[in-house]
Amino acid sequence: MKKTLLAASLCFIASNAYAEDAVEKEVQDMSDPLAVYTQVGAGATDSGLNLKVGQAYDTGNASTMGMNILEVKGIAGEMTGWNGSSDTDSIDSIRFRNFGVDLTNGRGSQFDANWDFSTNQGTASYSFIQALPKMGPVNLYPLAGLGVAVGEPLDGSTGPEVSDRYDMHGTFYVVGLYSKITITDKIWLNYNPMYLGTVSGSDTFKDYGLGGDEALLAHEFAISYQMDPTQNIRVFANWDENTSFEDGEFRIEYNKQF
Repeated sequence: MKKTLLAASLCFIASNAYAEDAVEKEVQDMSDPLAVYTQVGAGATDSGLNLKVGQAYDTGNASTMGMNILEVKGIAGEMTGWNGSSDTDSIDSIRFRNFGVDLTNGRGSQFDANWDFSTNQGTASYSFIQALPKMGPVNLYPLAGLGVAVGEPLDGSTGPEVSDRYDMHGTFYVVGLYSKITITDKIWLNYNPMYLGTVSGSDTFKDYGLGGDEALLAHEFAISYQMDPTQNIRVFANWDENTSFEDGEFRIEYNKQF
């Protein structure tokens, strides 16, 4: 299954890398969380290598823009990860996102699907994002959405009758924001806190699936440097209430806009 998904991912990357860009080829502000542009990226994390490709596309409406992004994470983690968190050289996870932006009101939408191969668990969510008026060096983009969680049974069931079974564990909400703080014309910071909590589902999912019976607060912090209008370097840190900052996930990423 991993080989099949990896092959499909590589085909997606290859086809999009050479696809004709249907939207106007205008350099976008790469520091804007709602910017839409064709891109490729690669990064190194404490659990392996990441690859990313994004393809902007024509929505058929002059006032909107769209983009698909595919990420393959944790490649060759045992060989390249630096903290021993990965014991395999297979990919850890895969993520697909679709963005849509209305240029007339600064409102965006995001479909976000994730699959973790180490746990055979996945999520899919749909959210709305709204750009607020700029406040000095600060831009805020509140987000709210709903999602579903799926995967192998959470109750620890084993045996042939469940070995190939996948359940829909339940539904969850996500509320948070993207933020950008401009330091200079080349350096900016992002802090993106997200609350996630269960809405419905099995008792196991509601008790243990996300943050337990209370909402989970997840944090993401990044510092970015714009090398030129189409290239940047970004350093990320991700942690939550159950994981300290020191034990969180760290990664460095290079991005190129086309």
